[in-house]
Amino acid sequence: MNVILIGGGGREHALAWAIARSPRLGSLWTTHPQNPGLAALARAVDVPVSIKEIYRLQQFIKRERINFVVIGPEEPLCEGYADALTSDSVAVFGPTRDAARLEGDKAWAKEFMRSALIPTAEARVFRDARAAVEYLNTRDTPQVVKASGLARGKGVFVAANLEEALEAVDRVMVRREFGAAGDRVVIEERIKGPEVSVFALVDGRNIAVLDACQDHKRLGEGDTGPNTGGMGAYCPTPVIDAEIMDEVHRKVLVPTVDALRRDGIEYRGLLYAGLMLTPAGPKVLEFNVRFGDPECQCLLPRFRGDLLDTLFATATGRLDEADFDWDPRPSCCIVLASPGYPDEPRTGAVIEGLDEAAAMEGVSIFHAGTRSDASGRVVTAGGRVLSVVGIGDSLRDARARALAACDAIHFEGKQYRRDIGWQALGEQQAVPAR
Repeated sequence: MNVILIGGGGREHALAWAIARSPRLGSLWTTHPQNPGLAALARAVDVPVSIKEIYRLQQFIKRERINFVVIGPEEPLCEGYADALTSDSVAVFGPTRDAARLEGDKAWAKEFMRSALIPTAEARVFRDARAAVEYLNTRDTPQVVKASGLARGKGVFVAANLEEALEAVDRVMVRREFGAAGDRVVIEERIKGPEVSVFALVDGRNIAVLDACQDHKRLGEGDTGPNTGGMGAYCPTPVIDAEIMDEVHRKVLVPTVDALRRDGIEYRGLLYAGLMLTPAGPKVLEFNVRFGDPECQCLLPRFRGDLLDTLFATATGRLDEADFDWDPRPSCCIVLASPGYPDEPRTGAVIEGLDEAAAMEGVSIFHAGTRSDASGRVVTAGGRVLSVVGIGDSLRDARARALAACDAIHFEGKQYRRDIGWQALGEQQAVPAR
């Protein structure tokens, strides 16, 4: 089977790493050969990749006899790549543009959840900044402000007070820091409880729930500082047990897939529910329509089976035939980020110690924001630079392995959290830096 993988971050490197192990794989192609991790595993697609010139990718697929396309990030899904590339001879892992509105349009997703009776926080949608401000001034409890469109994980503001909520509206709707993503804002009640990421493979009818993860969005230890795209994650999480997972399956996943089918949308791909486990039960904070990043990097080192076969079965409506399991050992992913991340990351620093870290037992390293310079050295090229994953007999052991690898990797100004999984481990404060 010849495969194109669309996307160039740590999630896609993890997907390529797992797909490359399949005995069914013929040729693996990447749209982002500038990522050294992907370049080591896949051949470079030699045509422009954009929705405006999608015919070039269609021609490439025909020329190279591609059978399967795996789409990693949300942007191409929301732009309609799956619609454009699916044919009688080519299967695509990833939902259609209509289905991808679950992530690409938070205002639409809120209305969808209301219509499908899916538990979620109460919310209002605004197109006008003044109306949003007037509404906030009537609230006597903390609110969450979200840019409705795609903002690369940075358009959500969990406000502690009215001043922070008003500042968020100003940044999103007045200063337009997130561009068109801020045409509308969703303002919702701030609910409390542990957050958990639940992933499911969906082939249109069948649902296979994967092991749950817990992401750490805040930049600083002890879950402090600004929201980011994700500073680390661990898997599985003790926060959610079998009883709660069954409730999520019955009240969230099944109603979502059924309601989409009711509206003429067959969902095929990965469905991600970001949940808050409130005293009233699980509530959906957001839907994503792809593997989470960095949760994907936690999941795949624990995956037992043929990932290519599993993704293809999902894309072709045969998920019930897929055969896979999980390594019972937990994993912990720690993100190494550039200085200045998330607001103004500074890049171009030489990265050292990668080979030493990768040789450590139980460690996997996935490239996110890296590139090779003219001398062949690997340098930083983005905010989130590397995903360093440890797997061990316990979460504490997995984190210790990941931390040892992080300590072995060096680049100027690197920042990372040493406390991933701190709540699950019963720690009252962040792990002190060395």
